[in-house]
Amino acid sequence: MKDIKEILKERILILDGAMGTMLQRYKFTEEDFRGERFKEWEHPLQGNNDLLSLTQPEAIAEVHRKYFAAGADIVETNTFSGTTIAMADYYMEDLVYELNYESARIAKMVADEFTAKEPNKPRFVAGSIGPTNKTASMSPDVNDPGYRAVSFDELRIAYKQQVEALLDGGSDLLLVETIFDTLNAKAALFAIEEVKEERNIDVPIMVSGTITDASGRTLSGQTAEAFLISISHIPILSVGFNCALGANQLVPHLEVLSTKSEHAVSAHPNAGLPNAFGEYDETPDQMAEQIKEYAEKGLVNIVGGCCGTTPEHITAIAEVVENFAPRQF
Repeated sequence: MKDIKEILKERILILDGAMGTMLQRYKFTEEDFRGERFKEWEHPLQGNNDLLSLTQPEAIAEVHRKYFAAGADIVETNTFSGTTIAMADYYMEDLVYELNYESARIAKMVADEFTAKEPNKPRFVAGSIGPTNKTASMSPDVNDPGYRAVSFDELRIAYKQQVEALLDGGSDLLLVETIFDTLNAKAALFAIEEVKEERNIDVPIMVSGTITDASGRTLSGQTAEAFLISISHIPILSVGFNCALGANQLVPHLEVLSTKSEHAVSAHPNAGLPNAFGEYDETPDQMAEQIKEYAEKGLVNIVGGCCGTTPEHITAIAEVVENFAPRQF
């Protein structure tokens, strides 16, 4: 099978869209989240989407299938909150290895199905590593600016466990995504390097930050260029942005990455900004038209969708970038 680095030089690769948006369509109840196994769990579990890899595995596999059928080359595992730090909300820290392993296994199984059908278009699985719900470089307490809810070491240990399970389950790549605090991301990247060294393996790493507002900075205060410099000591496959903003607001930040980075550049924006009800209104055609600008300007190597995007969005995006050459790097 061709190496993903080679394929990136030949064409723009397509990442999948939102997992949460798709799971909402199932209208799963508390009972569905619990399944048979967690029937007696003492705490509410609705909303713990990662758990569905154990209790509703067929639904997770079906979402992956829909994205691959829509044109995705890469799907993300259902593990956005798959660390002990994030799972503490549900008192499920002990399940973290299994959650990540099973999520990766399901995604890999579906990827292999599609690769077998179309060997000339190999499909890949990116182990999704979310930012956790804590920040290492800012205080959550306005009265105590020096306080930190989590340390670098705690993050590193939690991420390492997640990384090991994602790799054991069959992930081809690792995607450190939706980075609002670069220190959290550095802990994840440090953990990945540890695992690579211990196992004597090389695994492609995608890094994707999130610009949180119109000032063009991450939540921890970095510009696109500062973010890039902060992670440039790590050997990565791609760097990019996802979430927070719609496709058109990302253009200037992608231009910075494209000019300054020697890595591939990725973008998976939201389907516009959320409306008053927290829903995303941008249609597949509207979003694809905006992403076309990325391709026309030669800014990207990997594109997909974040919040509010569906297989229909991914199909429209795949069709629009098909005729453009990838950014050279």
